[in-house]
Amino acid sequence: MATTETATASKDADIVSILRQHQPPIWVPPGETVESVRTMLRTMSIDGSATGELASYAEEDCERFLHTIGLVPDMKGDLLEIGGNPYFTSLLLEKYRTGLKVQMTNYFDGSVPEIRQAIRVDHADGSQHQNTYMSRSVNVERDAFPWPDQSFDLVLYCEVIEHLLSDPVHSLSEIWRLLKPGGMLILTTPNVARLENISRLIAGANLYDPYSGYGPYGRHNREYTRHELWRLLSYVGFEADVLFTADVNQNKANLYFDAARFEDLIKFRANDLGQYIFSRWKKTGEAPKTKKPSWLYRSYPPDQIEPIAL
Repeated sequence: MATTETATASKDADIVSILRQHQPPIWVPPGETVESVRTMLRTMSIDGSATGELASYAEEDCERFLHTIGLVPDMKGDLLEIGGNPYFTSLLLEKYRTGLKVQMTNYFDGSVPEIRQAIRVDHADGSQHQNTYMSRSVNVERDAFPWPDQSFDLVLYCEVIEHLLSDPVHSLSEIWRLLKPGGMLILTTPNVARLENISRLIAGANLYDPYSGYGPYGRHNREYTRHELWRLLSYVGFEADVLFTADVNQNKANLYFDAARFEDLIKFRANDLGQYIFSRWKKTGEAPKTKKPSWLYRSYPPDQIEPIAL
């Protein structure tokens, strides 16, 4: 007969397994494994810097980078990557999506119009890959993007929208403007409704991101649910092509509260509880709306707000 402790552990594993069953398989490059890609990314350095913080980032989020590249069609065309630093996705694009001509944006303090950073990665065979990435300095919630209309076939907007302080509609409207007819936006972001956060709240723990030494843009200022992201992108002028949540590292929900105790309440939402939201969107033919939807903004003049029911 199983002990209570063993039974609970089994129940916990079942919950995580249920979530995993609702997630698509991770894209892996031909001839590679998740672990071989992770090992390579752990060697990344930028401008000759120490690899410690970057290695931890690669260790935890390698599966996120692979899910993201899996959303990028293997095609020829022009791609804009917004917020390229620290360049893990940039490197994978360079290696495995060779038909794309990539341009980038980054934003640190806006003191220079262009940013150049040299990356270095070691391969398993002892060889070394080096490149210098150039990006335009763009504050995506304030600036007009420095490209003409319909410049790109694809835009990557990954792990950026959660850092914005005040105006995601501006950035999404600019992306819509830059995309060619039928162009695609790939957007990834942490899922505020992830299982860990549900457990945190039940346990009385806070789910907000700590203040960052990198300044106000260094923290997550506003995370989204999968449904909220659909509402926002649809409002601006995009049609969902792919939209799912997925865990990309160890699910730590049970460190906060025994998730088995509320399993029956969340099974029906298994599609919504992964750690990250992964999405691909098609530009629609209608001009984007630029007013601020009332479910996401408040305290603006009435002529700037679009009333939308909750």
